Amino acid sequence: MNPNKNYQYTFHSNKTAEEIFLVLQDVRQWWIGIFGETISGKTNKIGDEFSFSAGDGVHFSKQKLIELVPNKELLWKVTESNLSFLNDTHEWEGTNIRFNLEATDQGTKVTFTHEGLTPKIECYKNCTDAWTQYMENLEKALNS
Repeated sequence: MNPNKNYQYTFHSNKTAEEIFLVLQDVRQWWIGIFGETISGKTNKIGDEFSFSAGDGVHFSKQKLIELVPNKELLWKVTESNLSFLNDTHEWEGTNIRFNLEATDQGTKVTFTHEGLTPKIECYKNCTDAWTQYMENLEKALNS
């Protein structure tokens, strides 16, 4: 395993990039349903910020939308984090949460990447397990 490789999850959906983009842009539609999440703030345009809290405060992070290419890409920068189960509770700060969409003959290829979430950091195992659950739920929702 490459210690510098970012966590990534890719899947295909039969929905259009336009349909998927609208879902992704509203994080309340996909970053929920597993650990009692609370999301507050805005997520639609460049500069919007939202906070995410889960597990009765075990995970808190604040994200700012810094890139938006309609129907192709969304990128949030993690500006604050407090992951109380880690030695370095600010481990997510400065990392990026990115979605890329690519039209295919069968619909859309969706690639999720958490840039900076690599095997060399403490959160990797727990955080990638959680991201995989969220992405599997999203994949299911986008193919139903």
